[in-house]
Amino acid sequence: MITRLTVPNHRRGDPASGAALEGTAADDNELGAFLRASRTRVEPADAGLAGGVSKRRVHGLRREEVAVLAGVSADYYARLEQGRERHPSAQVIDALGRAFRLAPDAREHLHRLAGLNPRLGPDSTRELVHPALLRLLEAFPRAASYVLGPAFDVLATNTIADALLAPFGDERNMPRILFTHPRAETVFADRELLRRSTVYALRLNAGQFPHDTGISGLVAELKTASEEFRVLWDDHGVAGLTRAFKVFVHPDVGRIELTYQTFDVVDAPGQQLLVGTPEPGSRSEEAMAFLASAAPSP
Repeated sequence: MITRLTVPNHRRGDPASGAALEGTAADDNELGAFLRASRTRVEPADAGLAGGVSKRRVHGLRREEVAVLAGVSADYYARLEQGRERHPSAQVIDALGRAFRLAPDAREHLHRLAGLNPRLGPDSTRELVHPALLRLLEAFPRAASYVLGPAFDVLATNTIADALLAPFGDERNMPRILFTHPRAETVFADRELLRRSTVYALRLNAGQFPHDTGISGLVAELKTASEEFRVLWDDHGVAGLTRAFKVFVHPDVGRIELTYQTFDVVDAPGQQLLVGTPEPGSRSEEAMAFLASAAPSP
């Protein structure tokens, strides 16, 4: 319950009550309080701003610096903090979330404080993956490694995995690739087994995350688009992604045989790290090395 400050013997419009009313507005300005707290946690150097901090009386960013980072006027940002502006756009809140380097939960909270529905998606799929896990992907220079989300969207890849998926263009959902992409028939040599194991693992995820709209929407889409998917889904088979042998026929290097191992990402339920390795000294290892060397520099 919010307790409002009242001052006896003064009418609301009486100038003598101004201090009390100002305190009331501040107490009711959760958005401004969150903005102030957030900017004190960000040092200028962390935000990419030049200049030292020796002459600063407080930690964090100044209002003017936040305004520059978010692309708004200093006066507008000041009004947000002071509670004189209560209806910022989603674009402004997004920009402030980036300026403050907020984690997803904090960004959603910021949207709610502004009276907006939280943005359900990040700026890119890679933002769903912890930076430490992104670095780990590149720790497998001779393997294809990538991170899957609950609906088996490819959230992040290393160089070789990205090259393996290149034939599918911008499509990065594995069930959609397997059942609807025209090149799946030629790239996946063991596509029948791969399709079955993927559907069974997707059903397992659907049970673990019953409110995931990404999974439910994908299932509805593919049941309409693919008769084979519908039959496999209605079979009610359930099995997790485990160690598996997969064969790719890449348009640039031909046949690649990989043994995949799957790891659950403990701090991100539903995410899985897959690492595919070739037999040492095999032609597949040579093909992987070629794909890595031919990849454009980041």
